[in-house]
Amino acid sequence: MTARLDTTACPTPFWLPGGHAQTIYSAQYPRRQRISFVRHRVEMADGDFIDFDWAGPGLFPERLAHGQLVKADPGLHHTAAWRWLQKDDWSTLPTQNTNALILFHGLEGCSKSHYAQAIGQYFRARGWVVVIAHFRGCSGFPNRLARAYYSGDSNDVDFMLQTVRKHLPTAQWHAAGVSMGGNALLKYLAESQHEASWIASAAAISTPLDLVAAGETLSSGLWGRWLYSPYFLRSMRHKVLAKTRRFPGLIDFMRLSRIRTIREFDDLYTAPMHGYRNAIDYWRQCSSKPLLGALKQPTLILNARNDPFVPAASLPQPRECSSTVLLHQPATGGHVGFTTGAFPGHFRWLAQRLALFFQQAR
Repeated sequence: MTARLDTTACPTPFWLPGGHAQTIYSAQYPRRQRISFVRHRVEMADGDFIDFDWAGPGLFPERLAHGQLVKADPGLHHTAAWRWLQKDDWSTLPTQNTNALILFHGLEGCSKSHYAQAIGQYFRARGWVVVIAHFRGCSGFPNRLARAYYSGDSNDVDFMLQTVRKHLPTAQWHAAGVSMGGNALLKYLAESQHEASWIASAAAISTPLDLVAAGETLSSGLWGRWLYSPYFLRSMRHKVLAKTRRFPGLIDFMRLSRIRTIREFDDLYTAPMHGYRNAIDYWRQCSSKPLLGALKQPTLILNARNDPFVPAASLPQPRECSSTVLLHQPATGGHVGFTTGAFPGHFRWLAQRLALFFQQAR
């Protein structure tokens, strides 16, 4: 059997035409409610750490487990977290008949990202436990090692999933990934069917399933080379520059200052740092598209066909996927740009689409 294909439209408003406008506007301007989290830092065996931002019924950012009100931690002011999680906080979370969602962010994203805020607030308001899992170095704090994160790191995805399951073992867990995080999640689920069998359902949003096609798109052309690549490289270059101070000789400093595209950055740092020959080797080995036929969980793969990061020609066909997959490919929506409604618009459609799929997958 093959995957199902859904081409139902995202009701993109007439005043927001084109994938570029939908992508850029949605990241900045639509109305959305904000959510604050409680942060949990977990140490890893290699000496690094992962930061998880939790929200859920009974867990209040501004109030401790015994009811004491607390001010926001000034050390977390640059993040979406209000305070650090304390041991007593675990007792406030529901333990029976609970739905829970772990969200993996996109390239250089975090719990402050517009999609994490919108999805987190929507599901928390409906009684779900929500956890934003930060890849190394993306939580507002530099990670400790010379390495960072990359789009095919199944070991780190496994660590994140097993960590949240350990703290809430009786919940019905669902997993979602946005853009790069979606690719990492799908790759892990396809490779680790036994270890991931407890995940009830999954979703991948605006995911570059073919990293070669997406990487080349982001590294060429007017929009990719002069707008999107510089946007991401601003923070990526800064992080690696800080690493060169802590790890002298890590990379060619002068070459780092000259890079202009995602491909050049992955050639210089991401690929060799994580065991790949170059950017193309990294992209080919870490793409989730060739593995979609192995997925076992009910899985929603949502890609707008006008996504400026993900060429429509690179999207999977139903025959390339497991029968448990639903491919939703609306004509519009950009890259995580699913703004709807009258001006200035809102960003509820994406969370509602996820909720409907999770409900139907039960």
